Parts: sequence; structure tokens; C-alpha cells
Amino acid sequence: MDQEELKNLKVDKSVDARAVACPGPLLAAKKAVRELESGQLMEVLSADSATKRDIPKWAQKKGHEYLGTIEESGFFRIYMKVK
Repeated sequence: MDQEELKNLKVDKSVDARAVACPGPLLAAKKAVRELESGQLMEVLSADSATKRDIPKWAQKKGHEYLGTIEESGFFRIYMKVK
């Protein structure tokens, strides 16, 4: 997905992990994904640059679909669709 498509997504769950360092954002995403059903969208907000690598790897490993990342001022928005 391109940046404009990502910005227009309506997410079902937003996880704000900007205040925690690695592995906090990934752990928060793992916990939050349990609350979602297949096909729902989740966004993870993180200020830790490692998260933009960790979330896509974890999503692929678990069969979720990584949709993309938007870089904001001082943090990242990482999007995925739950399997």
C-alpha cells in the first residue's frame, strides 16, 4: 500500500507504544492482536526504530499481513491485517 492508502485506513485497534522501548511495542502488539478477529486492521505507534523491522517480521511469522509503515515526526505508524 502507498502512504496515502495507509493514511486513509480505518483501523479496528490502535496500539500506542510510543512511550516504551524495544521489546515493549512488539509485546503490546502481541497482546492486542488477541482482541481482534481475522481481517481486522491494527496500527502500532512506536518511537523505537527497531519496531518498524520487528512488527513486519513477527506479522509474517504469524501469518498476518503487514500493510506498511508511515514515518511521522518522532514515531512510526505500522499497519497490519490480522489473519
